[in-house]
Amino acid sequence: MALNKPNFSRGPRPPFKKKEAEHNINNFIKAPEVRLVGDNVEQGVYPTREALAIAQEQELDLVEISPNAVPPVCRVIDYNKFIYEQKKKLKEIKSNAKQTVIKEIRFGPNTDDHDFNFKLKHAISFLEAGEKVRAYVHFKGRAIVYKEQGEILLLKFAQALEEVGKVEQLPKLEGKRMFLIVGPKSAKK
Repeated sequence: MALNKPNFSRGPRPPFKKKEAEHNINNFIKAPEVRLVGDNVEQGVYPTREALAIAQEQELDLVEISPNAVPPVCRVIDYNKFIYEQKKKLKEIKSNAKQTVIKEIRFGPNTDDHDFNFKLKHAISFLEAGEKVRAYVHFKGRAIVYKEQGEILLLKFAQALEEVGKVEQLPKLEGKRMFLIVGPKSAKK
């Protein structure tokens, strides 16, 4: 027995929406007159039609750079090249932005000296590399009664890191973890 599926037609798909241009270009400039700037152009205030004619003479686009100025500032340039260069600059700025790396080091409330020193060496190497260190004591089950021990452990850790790092956040209890954040004293070498 074959089941007939109802044919639900949703109609034609809406047309693909093109991303709107960031700037007004050529015939989309609405101001009656504009301040014209650009290479191979005599700078000054022109009626929009005349500025458009100057741009078309050079086979370039008239692009509204600052629409809020009175009169709006327009530049005679190749718009695609302009957008490409803007994206390139933005990408370069992003790549030069410093990424903050936070390394985590976990302790228990009863961490012995050997483990403490081992983790301390790692923390020192992280801080010397210019990274932040987030040390925390994790309390399992009923170990939460040793809060004071955890705080003492973290303060001892911060004191041992005094030469290479500075405390950015003192020990703070959140749920079953007590955090301490230490940042590097000097910038990355």
